[in-house]
Amino acid sequence: MAYLLPTEFVTKMVDAGESKIFMSTRDTLIRAYMAGAILALAAVFAVTVAVQTGVFLIGAILFPVGFCMLYLMGFDLLTGVFVLTPLAYLDRRPGVTIKGILRNWGLVFLGNFAGALTVAFMMAWVFTYGFNAEPGPVGQKLASVGESRTVGYAAYGAAGWFTIFIRGMLCNWMVSMGVVGAMISTNVSGKVLAMWMPIMLFFFMAFEHSVVNMFLFPTAMIMGGDFSVADYFIWNEIPTALGNLVGGLAFTGLTLYSTHYKTAPKRKVAVKQDPALQGAVA
Repeated sequence: MAYLLPTEFVTKMVDAGESKIFMSTRDTLIRAYMAGAILALAAVFAVTVAVQTGVFLIGAILFPVGFCMLYLMGFDLLTGVFVLTPLAYLDRRPGVTIKGILRNWGLVFLGNFAGALTVAFMMAWVFTYGFNAEPGPVGQKLASVGESRTVGYAAYGAAGWFTIFIRGMLCNWMVSMGVVGAMISTNVSGKVLAMWMPIMLFFFMAFEHSVVNMFLFPTAMIMGGDFSVADYFIWNEIPTALGNLVGGLAFTGLTLYSTHYKTAPKRKVAVKQDPALQGAVA
């Protein structure tokens, strides 16, 4: 594994953030669409494995395969651009503006959502044989997840909303470590290993990922989950996305940027001389 020093890969983070802001609308949407679709497939794969084996840990161990594939292909997730693009603004890269960052976030959100929704309809068709049969165990599991992680939170009011927000923060703390992991090595095996560990952690801990939820909740509604579109956005997607933004930027992006790229001046320590030596010199 060819490892890059933090000063090297943090520079790559800033450069990546800048390039994403100036990417064409077409390319941004296509890359985001593919990222949402691949992550959705990975989510249904992990849930299927967990249901069939009865061991959720196995699903969590295998889920990162989708994340690794999409980042090796250069596709973009909303959770990733939340972390990278603000760094280019902080570095005062020419032409980088708040408007440009918000444009990128909006396009990536739309692309991710469209990709995840496409896979949601495709898998719902597969589970129900073209909506002609009841969903099997995996479809039922997806429906129950959608209910518990929307109206389940709503039952606790503001405390439930902030619980989702915090779970979103914790999620993108780990996911953004995976994004950075793709940059700390120059070979595929090193990148995959560095991405795998934090993604496995977030999935097993059931933290809230805005793009994964773009698949889980529409699928749950199609499978008969007892909650509304408003429930999904108010009691999951919105607090999750905000938590993803704050957690990824605060715990990963800004900490790495401030300590390895824009480092503080080194401390000056006064050196005390030995009196005996001073006398000898005199």
